[in-house]
Amino acid sequence: MDGSHKNYCPRQIRGFSPAGAALNASYIKCQTSAGDPATPARSPAMTDTTRSRSSVTMTVNGTEQQLDIDNRVTLLDALREHLKLTGTKKGCDHGQCGACTVMVNGRRVNSCLSLAVMHQGDEVTTVEGLGSPEDLHPMQAAFIEHDGYQCGYCTPGQICSAKSVLEEIRAGIPSHVTRDLANVVMNDDELRERMSGNICRCGAYANILAAMKQVAEETA
Repeated sequence: MDGSHKNYCPRQIRGFSPAGAALNASYIKCQTSAGDPATPARSPAMTDTTRSRSSVTMTVNGTEQQLDIDNRVTLLDALREHLKLTGTKKGCDHGQCGACTVMVNGRRVNSCLSLAVMHQGDEVTTVEGLGSPEDLHPMQAAFIEHDGYQCGYCTPGQICSAKSVLEEIRAGIPSHVTRDLANVVMNDDELRERMSGNICRCGAYANILAAMKQVAEETA
């Protein structure tokens, strides 16, 4: 047998002659150095548990936090399970409902779709960091005034998105409904389009829009 077949390792060679039996005996044991295709070798990353964890430092609501976490932990679970900031909600866990929306370096993100290890050195703001019951953020106060929630489960994500949306429009960032890219205008269409990623199963959309418009007028 030539060198091109040196890794060949049949489990069974059928034959009735003594020569066939000898061949079967000589090849029944695989060459361990070549590896067995049926049982691939495990990589060091699969066996060394120390490589599956990382130390991450981020600033959350103005406070520096250092976490030693599994590399697979999402930003959402890091906030809720490790830092006990349960204001941010887990809805669909697939980036489809917006309940987990937080702000990272001033931009809104779905925290269920972002790994915590990706945010080394970042500044994260959750609904708890916007205001408190004694000192509400204007958007929080407007949601209360206009009854922008019913069950309240989606509200933290709605408020974080609403605040970010107004800042996006002021910064001139266009959306799919922007007609003049050089002059982004704040109107109902812009607000609705930009908030479309935040689902309110109670249907308080008109009230949420009213709250956003009030804050936009107050801070114009």
